[in-house]
Amino acid sequence: MDDLFPRDMPIWPPGDNKTDTLIQGVHYNLTTLNHWNYTLYEGNWTLSNWSWCFLMDRPYTPPLLLENGTFVNSTWCYLATEPSGDRAHIGIAFAVLFALSLVFVFVNLARHGRLYLPATKRFYAIGRRWQWYWAIFTCAVALIGLFTGIDVDRYRVVQLPLILNVFFWYLLNMGALAMVWEAVRHWGSWMERQFVDPNPFVLQQYDKRGMFEFWLPLFFYLWLWLDFFMVIPRNWGPIELQRSPEQTVREAIPAATSIRFKIAPFFLLVSWLTINVSLWHSVRHYEPRNRGLINRIVGFVRYVPIRFVFMIPLALVVIAYQALAAWDFDLSPLKKDTNLVAMYVGGYTPTLLLVIILCASGFLRPNEDKELIRQRRERGNQLDQELGIAKKPAWWRRLQRDPGTGDEVRDQLFRNVREVAGDRRVRHVTEQRAQGVEADAADNTNTFEMASIRRPASIRSDTTAPPPYSHVSKSDQRNHERTVQLAAGLLFPNSGNTPPADSRGRDTESQSEAVERDGGFRRSTSTNNYLSTTNSNLSINGQPQQIRSMLDV
Repeated sequence: MDDLFPRDMPIWPPGDNKTDTLIQGVHYNLTTLNHWNYTLYEGNWTLSNWSWCFLMDRPYTPPLLLENGTFVNSTWCYLATEPSGDRAHIGIAFAVLFALSLVFVFVNLARHGRLYLPATKRFYAIGRRWQWYWAIFTCAVALIGLFTGIDVDRYRVVQLPLILNVFFWYLLNMGALAMVWEAVRHWGSWMERQFVDPNPFVLQQYDKRGMFEFWLPLFFYLWLWLDFFMVIPRNWGPIELQRSPEQTVREAIPAATSIRFKIAPFFLLVSWLTINVSLWHSVRHYEPRNRGLINRIVGFVRYVPIRFVFMIPLALVVIAYQALAAWDFDLSPLKKDTNLVAMYVGGYTPTLLLVIILCASGFLRPNEDKELIRQRRERGNQLDQELGIAKKPAWWRRLQRDPGTGDEVRDQLFRNVREVAGDRRVRHVTEQRAQGVEADAADNTNTFEMASIRRPASIRSDTTAPPPYSHVSKSDQRNHERTVQLAAGLLFPNSGNTPPADSRGRDTESQSEAVERDGGFRRSTSTNNYLSTTNSNLSINGQPQQIRSMLDV
């Protein structure tokens, strides 16, 4: 404390007389310096009056001081004039590691975030991606903070780079805790998904267990945001006041070790305990239960994934160093000339290891949808074995499959008929279809015939009007009628009264006989609709109606 002097009693190097001072080989008028309230800080060789600040060491020493307090050829203090130091070099190395980790995080996000099964309301796709989103956030703020930390050593007077470096470091700690939380929470969700996949009703979604899993994330993020509001929204200006030893003691240390910085780690500790509770909850509900205290402890350790054995203690190290920085300013990253070993080993190494472990485990684990598909296939094979069903190889299906006709409806009808009536009926229908194709090719000429069109007698004035004209060619209409006729023949193979499709609409006499035989129903050749007649005697005394096609149903 003997080297500290009051602000109103500056000590100047001796000069030629009482009104002269010699600084770095240059004589200055001491009366002018005192008049403009300048003070020399020999610790960093700066001259300041709280409004102006100049560098006074070589080669930045001003050669002349005017009577109005202006220095000629002076150099401003708030410039990056110094070479980069150890803090910058180590920071660049960590920044490269975080950048490489960010690439692998994106690869894992694409690997595990892709969907191979339809999304369900119970398990949202974004739930599996949150851990990778927080990993991206963690790497991003680490890169920004480490690159801004390069200029911390290059400024003679502490300036904005130190604040940015510390600001993003606190965000880095929050991102690390959130990343570990989302990894643990999603592991529990994944265990639940596997548990309910064979039977969706084995666990209720809104029971006590489900509501506990609903409120637990809100509880975690409550304490995480409390840590944010304790640390981030504040006046960071006093942290910059490390331009002299007395200024550091008077301004910077009380601001860096304030009560808000000391409370924030306890909020993170509550979040860390919430992570452990979530892990215990998942093991308790989705893993086999053991009896006895010792067996439960052993079972808990055995069921916990190996990545969490390393990630959860590393998250606690992150909290411990933030608490240490709040109590010991010499080990805090808020100090300009801090202990670099403590800063990078305790402040950045645990978070970097968390990201590396998460990425490594992501490459070792398959996509969850693919894993569910594999589990379903295994359950299906097991059920087939219990039922005695032998699954034929893929080449067997290719050999037994008939060539398609290009019409999916016809192919499906052929398959159905083959199952019911055998291959003989299919061959018969195929021959009929080939004959119909040849007849259609013969009729497809430039000349065509039009059958006589008669309107049936009707006593009702509100008879349904024919459908509107549709631009359908005659060949398309015949193909449609032939398809319907073929479908009727496949569905009703015992009906022998089905006329060929080509003769429909051409023989008027046969249609009249068909009307009398069918009890008063006939087919219009123009509109392709069925109209009801008023002959009640035919409908009462006539023979029972026989269904000839699907359109008569």
